[in-house]
Amino acid sequence: MSHPKLVSGRSNPKFAEAVAAVLGIPLSSVRIKNFSDGEIWVKYDENIRGEDLFIIQSTMPPSDNLFELLMLIDAAMRASAKRITAVIPYFGYARQDRKDQPRVAITSKLVANLIAKAGAHRVITMDLHAPQLQGFFDIPVDHLYASNTFVKYFKEEKIKQMIVGAPDVGGVKMARAYAKRFNTDLVVIDKRRPAQNVAEVMNIIGDPMGKNVVLIDDLIDTAGTFANAAYALKKAGAKSIYGACTHPILSGEAIKRIEDSPIESLIVSDTIPLKQKSAKIKVRSVAKVFAEAIKRTHEDKSISSLFDIEKG
Repeated sequence: MSHPKLVSGRSNPKFAEAVAAVLGIPLSSVRIKNFSDGEIWVKYDENIRGEDLFIIQSTMPPSDNLFELLMLIDAAMRASAKRITAVIPYFGYARQDRKDQPRVAITSKLVANLIAKAGAHRVITMDLHAPQLQGFFDIPVDHLYASNTFVKYFKEEKIKQMIVGAPDVGGVKMARAYAKRFNTDLVVIDKRRPAQNVAEVMNIIGDPMGKNVVLIDDLIDTAGTFANAAYALKKAGAKSIYGACTHPILSGEAIKRIEDSPIESLIVSDTIPLKQKSAKIKVRSVAKVFAEAIKRTHEDKSISSLFDIEKG
């Protein structure tokens, strides 16, 4: 059987190289440049007619990353690629998934429409902010999880008296699945603001007293919620606090908040390149998970065994 063709955008080329290395095939050559005014231009340097093409590109800000993906899909479609799969390790705009206030855009649905309209036949992504976003796409979506990578790491660390924590109620399902894998209890931070301009009240569901807590989340942006959860757990008697998140957006003062917080260490994946290093932050690659998904997709084999978090 022929090999799949892999190409990379500019959002996270090291990750694409890692996926290609696992698969033992080189990245195909593509030229991407910006004109003086910032306009993007893309060109495939080799024939891709009839090929099974996988375009690896995360879509975190700036929006150039998303537009670059759309252009790579469009160029591949016009070059007669047989099948085009958008491999999006981090799917940006996933948090804009509903009308939580009047007159706002549901941007994640818009992005899903754009990817399909550009010519993609399917999408492979990881740890969507809300798994139901798969329903926004009118093309197949393979939703992968970083759980195996993180679970393996924490089991190797052999943390005693461990419990799993969700930094807010939105992360309960993911945290519960991890707790089941570790065969341990769950603690949830319920954050609420009783009135406007009144300080938040942190209610803890569960008992962290004397326990080592592993806080689990799909992404960390400004780290405000994550750091506040760590402070609340420490105040409630938690012994040590560790963190894990798939997508380290880490914008603004996030690094400082993590370094100043009681969090001992934070494990992240490489779906997004780290903007800044920190002694507290450790990266564990998920390139093998994506490589396996690409391999099975190319061979038209099931990849459902990679969805193990759903068993939680």
